[in-house]
Amino acid sequence: MPVPVPASSDVLIIGGGLIGLATAWRTAARGLSVTLCDPAPGANASFAAAGMLTPVTELHYGEEALLGLNLASAKRYPSFVAELREASGGLDPGYTEAGTLVVAFDADDREVLSELHVFQQSLGLKAEWLNGRESRRLEPMLAPSVRGGLLVSGDHQVDNRMLLAALFAALERDPNATIVRTKVAELTVTGDGDRATGVLLEDGTALSADQVVLSAGCWSGQIAGIPAELLPPVRPVKGQILRLAVPDVFRPFLSRTVRYVVRNNHAYLVPREHGELVLGATVEEQDYDTAVTAGGVYELLRDARELVPGITELPLIESRAALRPGTPDNAPLIGPTALPGLLYATGHYRHGVLLTPATADGVAEILATGTVPEALAPFSPQRFGK
Repeated sequence: MPVPVPASSDVLIIGGGLIGLATAWRTAARGLSVTLCDPAPGANASFAAAGMLTPVTELHYGEEALLGLNLASAKRYPSFVAELREASGGLDPGYTEAGTLVVAFDADDREVLSELHVFQQSLGLKAEWLNGRESRRLEPMLAPSVRGGLLVSGDHQVDNRMLLAALFAALERDPNATIVRTKVAELTVTGDGDRATGVLLEDGTALSADQVVLSAGCWSGQIAGIPAELLPPVRPVKGQILRLAVPDVFRPFLSRTVRYVVRNNHAYLVPREHGELVLGATVEEQDYDTAVTAGGVYELLRDARELVPGITELPLIESRAALRPGTPDNAPLIGPTALPGLLYATGHYRHGVLLTPATADGVAEILATGTVPEALAPFSPQRFGK
């Protein structure tokens, strides 16, 4: 039986990826009525992702300001998934604390990894340097050529697809939340253009709300009705990703997430407890192209085989390409815009899964109280004049 669509709500969210769904859940839990609009919620980058929660091993130069938010969100994950498990009626969100190992293939890659370790230490982060033999002792499937590694016990993972399922269940159980599976055609504003008032759906339905949250990933800049000067500077960054099955005879193939550097190419292998291995991901500036290419698949498998030769024995069960929402400084846009009633929660680029708890809780706080949490202040959309 179709769920009635409320003509008006306290909050309307455009976009149903992990960020939008989690924000809807946390906002509804505060007693606000929430309508989330997306023609295919959970079907894009959030579904394709690997689910790594790796603020330390995915640290990049120049992103020190983002590190604090990443660490805070990673710390929030255990309680976040515990609350979600209860709210969803007992569904497992798939969170595990097995840790992450980063390994280097040759001497040049080892130097890159060594520099990363120095950078991590300069910021007070915990990472243990291992030689090749010690790395292989932890993960016996690694090739003898591995020259060194970094073990970060605090970098974890979550099964993003299980997390999505739990969020859907929690929202379905919450009387304050409604999911509308229709595309938003336009943001609506007051006649004088001084406040956001809701949206117009593709089927012509008008929905009003006191506050609107734009959380449409790399499509956030394509919503009609947003004043041109406030359009979020979000672009699509393509990533191709593979999933392989690990037959019982090969288990455990890997016991933790393995990130690696092969001839200066960076990628990762993420083992799932149910016997899947996620291999990714390319980074391609290809506009809105989502084609899986022979070259992308080849590069991923070629480098993975150098580090873990046994991967060629595993069945390839899925190949997919999705679009990350990148921004000029690789940091998200979270918080109120210059247009009253319109907030952004988009542009999370590589960290959408990791930043789901911090973003959802922070935006729910803004929606409920009007106060921007201190941790989110550096990521205001208005740093770009938006």
